[in-house]
Amino acid sequence: MTGVADRGYEDLGYARLDTDRASRTGDPEVVYGSGKTPAQIVELLARLHASHPERAVLATRLSDDAAAAVGTDLPAAVIDDVAQTAWLGPLPEPQGTVCIVSAGTSDASVAREAAVTTQVYGAHAVELTDVGVAGVHRLLAVKDQLDAADCLIVVAGMEGALPSVVGGLTGVPLVAVPTSVGYGASFGGIAALLAMLNSCAAGVTVVNIDNGYGAGVFAARVARRAAKPVGSGPDA
Repeated sequence: MTGVADRGYEDLGYARLDTDRASRTGDPEVVYGSGKTPAQIVELLARLHASHPERAVLATRLSDDAAAAVGTDLPAAVIDDVAQTAWLGPLPEPQGTVCIVSAGTSDASVAREAAVTTQVYGAHAVELTDVGVAGVHRLLAVKDQLDAADCLIVVAGMEGALPSVVGGLTGVPLVAVPTSVGYGASFGGIAALLAMLNSCAAGVTVVNIDNGYGAGVFAARVARRAAKPVGSGPDA
């Protein structure tokens, strides 16, 4: 039997939707689309929206079929084909700024997932694309934008050097995202992951390969906290 339990979740039979997460963490549950049917994704997103009508809820890693189903059944949803995401409901008023820095255009999907997540989770997103270390002058030209952010997300594949360079140029909190972009010896992003974990630049934190969502959540929370007046308390 399905329905809303007193324990703060909704039992749908195939999933137990956490309707209480926003009250615990400040952010609603996300629908991770990989491995779910289009119908399940539509239902989960709709039910999350019903539980949190005052703010956007997010689905990530959508296949083409899932994105099409969301667009048909939930016409108010905003679909980002590059990020493979969809969100439904009003975006929160942005607090603080996150700058998403990507090494190359091949990293666009992960970088966009991070940018969309940042916005859904309540921070302003600024995207700086194609500023990889092979042309480091492109990065130096936007240093003022790096310094102006409350948190940085740095996305790179290949050898994964960009976060170390950025971490050496600025003291802004930084989360690095290795991507699976690269030739054979990159081992599907493992080379970039290890390079970022072994960074000699202080203050570089790292999420898993291609995890733009995780980076976006972290960075948005940092930016939201940074934008709060001192002593104003935790997120609502």
